[in-house]
Amino acid sequence: MPLQQQFTIGERIRYYREQRGLSQKAFAELTGHKENWAYKVEHDQLPIDKLSTLITVARVLRVKDLADLTGGYLSGTALGPDLEHEQVPEIRRALSLPSSMLPLSVGPVSIEALTESITGAWQVYETQAEDRYSVVGQSLPQLLRMGHAALRDAEGSDDESTALRQLISLYGLHQIWLRRVGEPTLARIAADRGLALADNAGDPALLAAAAWNLSCVLTSAGDVEDSVELARQTIANCKPGEDASPGHLSAYGALHLQAAVAAVRANQGPVAWDLFRGAERLAARLGADRNDWHTCFGPTNTAMHSVHLTAEEGDTSEALRLADSVNVPDAMPLERRSRYLIELMNCNRIQRDDYATVYMLKRLTEQSPEEITFSPLVREAVTDLLKRERPTFRDDLRQVAKHIGIAA
Repeated sequence: MPLQQQFTIGERIRYYREQRGLSQKAFAELTGHKENWAYKVEHDQLPIDKLSTLITVARVLRVKDLADLTGGYLSGTALGPDLEHEQVPEIRRALSLPSSMLPLSVGPVSIEALTESITGAWQVYETQAEDRYSVVGQSLPQLLRMGHAALRDAEGSDDESTALRQLISLYGLHQIWLRRVGEPTLARIAADRGLALADNAGDPALLAAAAWNLSCVLTSAGDVEDSVELARQTIANCKPGEDASPGHLSAYGALHLQAAVAAVRANQGPVAWDLFRGAERLAARLGADRNDWHTCFGPTNTAMHSVHLTAEEGDTSEALRLADSVNVPDAMPLERRSRYLIELMNCNRIQRDDYATVYMLKRLTEQSPEEITFSPLVREAVTDLLKRERPTFRDDLRQVAKHIGIAA
């Protein structure tokens, strides 16, 4: 047997997972399983006996041919289009350059032009239902060059602080865009750079916002203990005083919520709820929903996180009960509203309420048709439902399945 066929499926999965920079936990979550499942699969203690599961694994790991996972059998099995977003290679090239090289090909950039461009990109990402990933992705490499050029041109002037803040905001846009299209390694690079800039700025609000970005990346990648530690240390060093700005309170409160999510996933329940109560107090102090630093913090998002934390602890029935009292306004960024609907959809799926699950999937398709194509939870739910579809929801389910590329 050829050498390349002597590796087990588990060994191959581990290889491709590590090539993608995913932790075992992150890989398991992206495929709709628990971390223990991934461990058993990679150590050949649990066989993958379903073609649908193997295809899901291949999609998450960006393996184009099942032969690469199986060692030869199922060669040529169609996996659909490559799930790497078409804008990722150019963004990867930009992020691979040292920061000092990014502005070399860019002329003078005014603070006004930079602010307008970055604000416009965020506006598209947070409000545009269709093609927002393509539109924003196309703009990110040039915006990065512009941002570093503006910081270069503003050095030593009154505009330097504004240029720095805009560049940190831009790295935040990079990390969330890259996370959502399944690029955790690149998202980590962007978040790290943003945090380094904020750390040098000496502004506690900037530092809290940049730490929130990196904590989001670490949590998504499954590095939850590191995420909790980063957030708690930053919280200890960025405490807002009595005269703190709303932006400081907002970033600081959002960091509490992100740390709570990471803590509950790290099986640190008491820590998670203590952080959540801190967020509740900050939301009450703030008194209104805000989106400073695009962290989307306030009473509403805090209530939404109570649903999420309860579901993470396994009480999906209570999570859905709590959700009944949460009114999510249309003014909230589209990405946050969509992620919340995905959470509710998954709660209904766990409850085996197929009708409610399909209803949520249909709402998601209407609200954010592009967002759901990147969600492993949506793909897993649709795949699962197709096995037991009923006449009462068959048409709606198949429309969603066709939209995300699972069914023809």
